Amino acid sequence: QVHLAESGGGWVQAGTSLRLSCVASGRTLSRYAVGWFRQAPGKERERVGAISRTGGSTWYAESVKDRFTISRDNAKNTVYLLMNALKPEDTAVYYCAANDDFTAFRVGLANYWGQGTLVTVSS
Repeated sequence: QVHLAESGGGWVQAGTSLRLSCVASGRTLSRYAVGWFRQAPGKERERVGAISRTGGSTWYAESVKDRFTISRDNAKNTVYLLMNALKPEDTAVYYCAANDDFTAFRVGLANYWGQGTLVTVSS
């Protein structure tokens, strides 16, 4: 079993950038594809994007495409979510999740979840 811990959330102003980290323990993260999700207050959980085990493939939701970038450093057991040009509507708790199947993230499925980190974007 792999345990995930997100960090890097905080309060930022619109138009700025923030990088979230997802660190794995228990099992090496290179065994898993990793996805990012978010949930805004009063809204359903939303897929943000995902990265394959090697980092060779990524996909992003249309709402964040061209602004957000997912990368990974398997030597550090860490996946990153770089968020640029943040908007108030990006305010949410951000979760990372791990899965054997990269394509499963497109339908919101994952086997392992972190506890989330809050990102607040002010206008």
